[in-house]
Amino acid sequence: MNPRATDRARVAVLFDRDGTLVEDVPYNGDPARVRLLPGARQALDLLRAAGIPTGVVSNQSGIGRGLLTDIDVRRVNDRVDTLLGGLDTWVYCPHAPEAGCECRKPRPGLIVEAARRLGRLPADCVVIGDIAADVQAARAAGARGVLVPNAATLPGEVESAPSTAPDLLTAVRRLLVGTKDAR
Repeated sequence: MNPRATDRARVAVLFDRDGTLVEDVPYNGDPARVRLLPGARQALDLLRAAGIPTGVVSNQSGIGRGLLTDIDVRRVNDRVDTLLGGLDTWVYCPHAPEAGCECRKPRPGLIVEAARRLGRLPADCVVIGDIAADVQAARAAGARGVLVPNAATLPGEVESAPSTAPDLLTAVRRLLVGTKDAR
């Protein structure tokens, strides 16, 4: 998807949660441990001001591994949602990696479901994440992927990403500049 050719009324932005919006605390079930990453709140505020729907698509294999409960993940998501001022939808995969489900990134299921909930086609979505599985899931769903690397991102993931940004706020600003005159 080329954001310059996208009608702003149709675009939606989906984010990975851990390592993209909040600090990655492995298998976090404690809302008190949630810390926003720099620029996350500002990025969401810009998207809301532009009328662009947002969502989160996140693998939460700790549920399938027995390390977290669904309630734990929902409590953490609620805390993130509160700190960010509210997102329009939350979709997560509770399965262990070996389950072979269609929702676990890099498969497309989370993106397809989030797009459906937002009344969009996957091709109208931009997925922003910090690892290759995020951009691969976007590609598999027909969405556009943007990689925002961090210390956990492998160099090969950066090299193979179709689009990158140095930080979350820059990624969102670039998207907004690309869609501003699309109507």
